[in-house]
Amino acid sequence: MKTTSAAPAPFLLHEGQSPLMISIPHVGTYIPPEIANRLQTHALAVADTDWHLDVLYEFAKALDITVLQATHSRYVVDLNRPPDNANLYPGQNTTGLCPIDDFAEQAIYLPGQEPSESEIAQRVLHYWQPYHDQLQQQLSRLKNQHPQVILWDAHSIASQVPRFFEGQLPDFNFGTADHNSCPTSISDLLIDIMKQNNHISYVLNGRFKGGYITRQYGNANSNVYAIQLEMSQRLYMSEQSPFAYLPTPASSVQVVLKQLLARLLLALSE
Repeated sequence: MKTTSAAPAPFLLHEGQSPLMISIPHVGTYIPPEIANRLQTHALAVADTDWHLDVLYEFAKALDITVLQATHSRYVVDLNRPPDNANLYPGQNTTGLCPIDDFAEQAIYLPGQEPSESEIAQRVLHYWQPYHDQLQQQLSRLKNQHPQVILWDAHSIASQVPRFFEGQLPDFNFGTADHNSCPTSISDLLIDIMKQNNHISYVLNGRFKGGYITRQYGNANSNVYAIQLEMSQRLYMSEQSPFAYLPTPASSVQVVLKQLLARLLLALSE
């Protein structure tokens, strides 16, 4: 977790020209000192980060894919939650827009230091809104250049998180908001690729159907589609602190990710 005085911008952007865009909203680890000073010691490890996805998807730039990634931790504000903090999975246990507990259901803040409603509104203004403004701008730019555009929302999570699901999560968890954010003709292409990689388990619209970004920006009946991939972290990294990246297994995962994204690019060019 980075808390240096020189705060980064809310996002990093690589601007490509292909009709595919990748959003990585939970890879950031930076927490401003005024927030970090109020956190429990264990929370400073930002364990719930979507670790190393910027490294794992680095190859996308060579495919001329636009990549937008967050710099700030989801503990500051969760970019994949709606600004009104509505629960995207009614009846299920989830974390909020500015979470006050972590995936292990431990308190993030010191007693009495949780953010107020006015502070949450300021975090939305300063960190959430710039990311989404940029996301909209990039999609609009690509829409002006291509008949169809696909937004790939990249996520990862520990393979076992009892708070959210029982047992071990499948390796690749594709979400298209129950086919509302992307037509089945597109998601079927992904499943075809996965059938050729039987060493990786997968599911479509299982426990993770797609968060706010997938649902907000993708529409199966429009020319902008969205797909979320929630990937099991056991595939490419150590799930124990300090959450080391494992280059050898990661390279095998990258092969499959390249196949998936290349197939989408081919479909968009047909």
